[in-house]
Amino acid sequence: MNTGDLAWVLISAALVWLMTPGLALFYGGLGEKRNLLHTMFVPVVIIGIASIVWFAVGYSLAFGGEGTVIGNLNHVFLTDVSFTKSTKGLTIPDGAFALFQGMFPIITAAIITGSIIGRVRIKAMIVFMILWLIVIYTPLAHMVWGGGFLAQFGAIDFAGGTVVHISSGVTGLVLALLIGHRHNDKHIPVRPSYVLIGGALLWVGWFGFNSGSALAANGTAVLALVNTWLASSASVLTWGVVEYKMRGRATLSGITSAGVAGLVVITPAAGFVAPWAAVVMGLIGGLVGFAGITFVKNSFGYDDTLDAFGIHGIGGAVGAILTGIFADKSVGGVAGLVNGDVSLLGKQLVAILFTVVFVTIGTLILAKITAVIAAPLRLTEEEEEKGYDAIMHDLIVE
Repeated sequence: MNTGDLAWVLISAALVWLMTPGLALFYGGLGEKRNLLHTMFVPVVIIGIASIVWFAVGYSLAFGGEGTVIGNLNHVFLTDVSFTKSTKGLTIPDGAFALFQGMFPIITAAIITGSIIGRVRIKAMIVFMILWLIVIYTPLAHMVWGGGFLAQFGAIDFAGGTVVHISSGVTGLVLALLIGHRHNDKHIPVRPSYVLIGGALLWVGWFGFNSGSALAANGTAVLALVNTWLASSASVLTWGVVEYKMRGRATLSGITSAGVAGLVVITPAAGFVAPWAAVVMGLIGGLVGFAGITFVKNSFGYDDTLDAFGIHGIGGAVGAILTGIFADKSVGGVAGLVNGDVSLLGKQLVAILFTVVFVTIGTLILAKITAVIAAPLRLTEEEEEKGYDAIMHDLIVE
């Protein structure tokens, strides 16, 4: 065991946890006035749900055993998980590894809520999230990070391009399509200051998200942090320029969202690419993020309330593809197209396609099950018009 590595992973775990309250503020600032409090309330509920699910069965199913698709139940309730030694060849105890990994399903589930907030009943959302974390998140985590078939196949994902961002974005889109459009869209951003504060918390937490995924205080952690910093900064510039050209102004909410878009794109590649590539990926990320919430969304006409799919789903897929292009063996140990190895790009494409199909089918099935357990899924038109702040939180919005 290495105390420096352990200290960094514990700090990183706390930083990743901070991302969900940050997302609550970020979503609250972007959302509708009639649902401001509820938009921030739901991610905090997710902290409770996802943490206990992870403790009870999630960690065991994701990182227990050597199954191809999913783990086993040997570590339910963290049974036989050592807090003093590692069984995974790491320099941190298994308990610290379980803690750090347990922060990821929290933020993943919270991202999903942005696609459907204000339309779905809280009971239905809670039931769906419990099922989703067990049936979709844990198998994906196992297949990518737990030695499952995507890892064996050779696809790479440093900190969650497929497991976190594609899965949450695609789930949000599927739910938005199933539930349908808002009856009366009053979507005018409420508090740009909330967007900035929440975005800043996300940004700071993301350094732990990506750099902590090295699972040690080493050169890979430094590389991941530098790449995260550079990609998010580059994304701000691209988004700002495009927004100014398209709309005649660059907005605070826009360029803060740009930082998130750059963070999403670099996540799967953070420890695998050189800094120059991170800058390129960030520049692309800003363009893709802006296009995802404008041209793509408007062209297909779906109602993804707070753009979980546009930022996370599309950005995660683009990031995974670019990882296959820019992965540099000299810095990350894996060769991509820039090193003359096209095979990694093919593996990344397969991993993306598999994730999209797996998540789409799983979400459709779980939504049907949720409808049986917690019907009705959706608020009535009158309830939606009134807003969840008035219905549940006793806050009347004029």
